[in-house]
Amino acid sequence: MSDGAHVRTLALVAVGGFAGANARWGVDVALAGVPTGLAGTLAANVVGCVLLGFLVSLDRERVPRRVRLAVGTGFLSSFTTYSTFVVGAATSVPTVAVGYVVATYVFGFAGVGVGRLAAGRFEGRGVSA
Repeated sequence: MSDGAHVRTLALVAVGGFAGANARWGVDVALAGVPTGLAGTLAANVVGCVLLGFLVSLDRERVPRRVRLAVGTGFLSSFTTYSTFVVGAATSVPTVAVGYVVATYVFGFAGVGVGRLAAGRFEGRGVSA
């Protein structure tokens, strides 16, 4: 990869990351009144799973590499937050933590399946979840 291509790649990921972090902040603000404080992380991670499942299931010929970098590596990596998920689970009351972990994984995997199915329909092909 040439220096110019490397700089463009970094810029795409950085711009996507900036947008994703701001969108994540917006989710946290919108869900600030939910009692456990974990709702923003759960919502962002599940929505991110749907979107990433959709993105990676699209035909690579139809989605340029720069879009995958900006949206997948940049935006969705900043929008979803595994570290916040782990800290939220580790610092919660045990019964809340167990429910939170189970919900995150169940809804996350289901979200990827929904995204894959949506991509298949979007492209006019069938895709198994």
